[in-house]
Amino acid sequence: MEHEARMRLALEEARRAAEEGEVPVGCVIVDAQGRVIGRGRNRREQKKSALAHAEIEAIEQACRALNDWRLTGCFMYVTLEPCPMCAGAAINARLARIYYGAREEHSGACGSVFNMFVENLPNKPQIFGGILEAECAALLSEFFQGLRRKGQTGSGLPDPSNSGSS
Repeated sequence: MEHEARMRLALEEARRAAEEGEVPVGCVIVDAQGRVIGRGRNRREQKKSALAHAEIEAIEQACRALNDWRLTGCFMYVTLEPCPMCAGAAINARLARIYYGAREEHSGACGSVFNMFVENLPNKPQIFGGILEAECAALLSEFFQGLRRKGQTGSGLPDPSNSGSS
């Protein structure tokens, strides 16, 4: 299925983030013809920036590729349900659809905590969750288990294995 293939591209970005010591979240944006025009991964630790989320990086790259801030007709694939900041960026960029993998029980803005996409906002992307959910959730779980083994904390995201979320 094309959605799984695209989510696997996002998973590649998430794995790269994990290799760099970042919370493993990856994102790709495809245009109406199915071409990947934006890629991103978490880089908050590297950039020392709260804004360095995978979705923001992918949106910025896609905007440069199209030479426009409007990503009308484009689809986002992200391994973890977007937070409020990233959901807002997707709305403002006028993305048509968002496909995500794992639910984010602590700050998910696509229905886990609240749903920004039911509000009276000018753009309402269609939301599809659970794409390769087990694989996306396992990558996050493994990352946090590794941190615990090393005695490290402070990744910025709650450890999903301590909260009962997958």
